[in-house]
Amino acid sequence: MPKTAALWKQLTTSTQLKLIAGPCVIENQGLCLNVASALQKTCAKLGLTYIFKASYDKANRTSGKSFRGPGLDEGLKILAKVGQEFDLPVLTDVHTEAQARAAAEAVDILQIPAFLCRQTDLIETAVKTGRVVNIKKGQFLSPQEMGPVLSKAQAAGGQQLMVTERGTTFGYNNLVADMRSIPFMKKFGWPVIFDATHSVQLPGGGGDKSSGQREFAPVLARCALAAGADGLFIETHPDPDKALSDGPNMIPLAEMPALLQSWLKVWDASR
Repeated sequence: MPKTAALWKQLTTSTQLKLIAGPCVIENQGLCLNVASALQKTCAKLGLTYIFKASYDKANRTSGKSFRGPGLDEGLKILAKVGQEFDLPVLTDVHTEAQARAAAEAVDILQIPAFLCRQTDLIETAVKTGRVVNIKKGQFLSPQEMGPVLSKAQAAGGQQLMVTERGTTFGYNNLVADMRSIPFMKKFGWPVIFDATHSVQLPGGGGDKSSGQREFAPVLARCALAAGADGLFIETHPDPDKALSDGPNMIPLAEMPALLQSWLKVWDASR
């Protein structure tokens, strides 16, 4: 896969700040195209490596009544269109082995969700597709416990792996981001990404849905870059308060240019 090889080289050898960003879920094609277009322009201006992200199915919503997305088939068509129209690498999460195989035909990076980060069959299938695989650290795991997870992926043939910190369970309905996890996980030898928006999520904090504190996401992003993170994972939306999933922790799209400029200053200073 020549495109995958080029992407992996960019992720591992470039001195550019890496940004994985997009809406939480695919609400419609227009939303994805709008966000991808805006962020591509900003990242090109600032000299950042940009990867678009969105989910075709939010399979772990708090309530069974919550919006999940368009589903696998329609969602992958939209993600493929984003990649083709803007010539962007695209990331999406997968929940089953069948989804991993199907998604690998449409996107460049397969993401293992935090809740599924120890699912052996899913990890093995994902790495065997030949795509880059991003494994999110479970909210229930210490940084040290991601070592066996990554070793499992390597043993299955994984040679293009990333690991993402997204906060750790802190009592009920809360998460804490321990910045020590970033230098610790960098010892594993793979790029470490920090998910700033999920780290400020308040799981189940809204009763039948999760809540969040988006005002703290920019702060944690700066801290993570200073601690040595190789890139940021940010969920953003033109109007988060009207978003169909994870609105309380998403950053308004209009605020992204200024925030990216501020994060880039921390990136440059810390290197």
